[in-house]
Amino acid sequence: MKGKLYLIPTTLGDSPVSNVIPSYISEIINQTNFYIVENIRSARRYLIKAGIKTAIDDLHFFELNKRTDPKEIPSFFRPIGIGENVGVLSEAGVPSVADPGAEVVKIAHEKKIKVVPLVGPSSILMAIMASGMNGQNFAFVGYLPIKNPDRNKRIAFLEARSQKENQTQLFIETPYRNAKIISDILASCSNETRFCIACDISLETEFIKTKTVREWKKNIPKIDKRPAIFLIHKG
Repeated sequence: MKGKLYLIPTTLGDSPVSNVIPSYISEIINQTNFYIVENIRSARRYLIKAGIKTAIDDLHFFELNKRTDPKEIPSFFRPIGIGENVGVLSEAGVPSVADPGAEVVKIAHEKKIKVVPLVGPSSILMAIMASGMNGQNFAFVGYLPIKNPDRNKRIAFLEARSQKENQTQLFIETPYRNAKIISDILASCSNETRFCIACDISLETEFIKTKTVREWKKNIPKIDKRPAIFLIHKG
């Protein structure tokens, strides 16, 4: 019998596991000795926090990140062929969503391996939940161009799409560039466009606010180096 590929959620930051991860996840990780991870050190640390009982040195890890040779990925499934489960861990949140784990899941389906997604925090969904924006029609577009004028053109395009399709637009940025992207949004968008800044989601320092661009210009928050998601909606 083949094993299964479990998509195992992690916390979005340094918060207690019990606050955001269902208790049954502990049962799953204690049935799993093979893991596909972005970073072995942080994966080990999380598994200990999540209650794994197997000695960490007895676990097997496959690294999946920008340094991984794509030709290596099929070998990650060998344990499944002998009945072992394999878990996929993201650095934060749920695997495969804005995460390299998506390639693993794609191959698993091609190999007819059972994929089991497990409940956990998704910053994308939690941001749309808390924004007050359209949750029936939204698009996550990842990172915007780093440099202008390309970035401002992209922001203007997303704002126009939001208005035309009544669609909330979500995007992210490297935390140390938060101030710059906020500045560019305030400079590029209409004063009446609603803009949500959601950072440190699910942590004690959580900050989620939606205001119009005009309102944000009066009081720009300082969220440097804090993981954030940005949302705009022009009705």
